[in-house]
Amino acid sequence: MRIYKILPRAEWVAAQGAGRFEGSAVDLQDGYIHFSTSDQSQETARRHFAGQADLVVLEIEGDDLGPTLRWEPSRGGELFPHLYGPLAVTDVRAVRAAPLGADGVPQIQAPE
Repeated sequence: MRIYKILPRAEWVAAQGAGRFEGSAVDLQDGYIHFSTSDQSQETARRHFAGQADLVVLEIEGDDLGPTLRWEPSRGGELFPHLYGPLAVTDVRAVRAAPLGADGVPQIQAPE
């Protein structure tokens, strides 16, 4: 299953230079990297990224991450993918811009 990570473009550029993404501030605070499924990603954008410009969405094949990816209850008890370890940039299948919509919410266009 494909999973998605929303983050500032500058963090992705830094990760590319390092060869891995260690996580955004909230990821580092929580001890894992937060991801969303395609169905969850637009609500994640609305709740956590409204008003933030210059964001990108990383597309990752969850099965490529092995046992460090765990599905755990979060928002309303729904299972969300959490990565317990860094994300290798080589595991990222695609990177897309997430432009702000008229409502100030990044528009996440994750393929189904």
